[in-house]
Amino acid sequence: MKVHKNIKVQFILPLSLGVMAFLSCEREFSDDVEFASFPSNADVFLDDPVGLTDEFFESFDPLEGYNTEAFDRTTDVFYDGTASIRIDVPADDNPDGFQVGGIFRDRGAGRNLTPYDALTFWLRGSTTATIAEFGFGTDFDTADPFAVKLTNVRLTTDWKKIIIPIPDPSKLVQERGLFSFIAGSLSTGGAGYTFWIDEIKFENLGTIGQPRPAILNGVTLDQEGFLDAPVTLSGLTETFNLGSGDNVTVLAAPSYYDFTSSNPSVASVNELGVVSVFGIGETSITATLANVAAAGALNLNVMGAFDFPPTPPARNPEDVISVFSDAYTNINIDFFNGFFGGSTTLGGLVAVGDENVIRYTDLNFVTIEFANPTADASQMTHIHVDVKVDETLSPGDALVIELGDFGANGVFNGLNTDDSVGGAPPLTNELRSGEWVGIDIPLTSFTNGTGGGFTGLMGTSNLSQVSFVSGTISDISVDNIYFYRQ
Repeated sequence: MKVHKNIKVQFILPLSLGVMAFLSCEREFSDDVEFASFPSNADVFLDDPVGLTDEFFESFDPLEGYNTEAFDRTTDVFYDGTASIRIDVPADDNPDGFQVGGIFRDRGAGRNLTPYDALTFWLRGSTTATIAEFGFGTDFDTADPFAVKLTNVRLTTDWKKIIIPIPDPSKLVQERGLFSFIAGSLSTGGAGYTFWIDEIKFENLGTIGQPRPAILNGVTLDQEGFLDAPVTLSGLTETFNLGSGDNVTVLAAPSYYDFTSSNPSVASVNELGVVSVFGIGETSITATLANVAAAGALNLNVMGAFDFPPTPPARNPEDVISVFSDAYTNINIDFFNGFFGGSTTLGGLVAVGDENVIRYTDLNFVTIEFANPTADASQMTHIHVDVKVDETLSPGDALVIELGDFGANGVFNGLNTDDSVGGAPPLTNELRSGEWVGIDIPLTSFTNGTGGGFTGLMGTSNLSQVSFVSGTISDISVDNIYFYRQ
């Protein structure tokens, strides 16, 4: 039986949430007021959908590559009963979409899930693969304040039970988003495959313990703050111990947490984990989840407003390949900090108001990678980078910019502007303490010399990396990185 499907634009708010303003008011209630209660039905899908919307499966936006025809109910394979859900993950070259994902939503006003401590289901695949995420709390109608995600779930050819713990069940008094998933073919090298889901339900297992919440992935981060430049708390996780003895870590939405600022005159935190900065001074942002202290903290030192770089010159978009700039359309970025072995560099992409910049601290070397896909800059003549040194410069301080190319054969060839590999000299006199400086380097400066562990930049048709290297400068801000044709 082919199920009904409804297409929805994906409005999942990421766990690293954007800046929002909320209006609130207080209401006074009589002690005699009785609040509405909602059904606590635990079942989501057994042999058929239980209490879900008529569409049953509501797909994420096909404009984002989601295949709306990859979902079905089947009676051929099941864990228990007579039927299961079948997902045919498309190959990466499928013209109808290269991934599949969507939600199951309660047909009523929502369910009271406070009696339960986990969402559970059974999972089986036609092959071994990794499913990007499963979860609940996404309903397409709200800001998903209590969304939970379990990522990188390993698929096997045998049925296995998946358990997604609820960080704080007391929050789920009216939840409509009962199940969600996203799957693609990255782990299978682009090949399509099938998996089945059965017996989706909420349970009170009573065997989930040792909750260990964290913010910022459990790291205490010392960071400079800026007036009127909100900071979004990321790395919100909670780890639990299951009855099997295994540990499982979920991504938890900010509204599960209670955030605290040690100096509210400097900054405050809303329920979405957005830190509003409005005063000069220092503060420490910490959190608890269900009265358990979260590992990690954000220590902010606010000294003034943020200084943005000048707007880059307007160029014909056909003459630009933008790695990172609000002025142009950027290519796909794999990461802004590879955290490679031997690197001490912290930081990466930072949201400052409505704009983004890149900030690095403890710099020795750091890489921005864009290998999926690589960039063909063979027709470009220069690379532009805006750099601000966020510390006092001393004579002899230098910054090196490196490029990396994967080459037509997939073999990495790199070359930097350091004399040791025969390129142009490092950036020294061009830099200014606390000031943005626009750097334009001809790509011909990245010569084919060798040394320093590099084999030489043999071409620019498969560029994949821009790196920053220094043995003397620790803190920098970077913006407007792009290749252009002059």
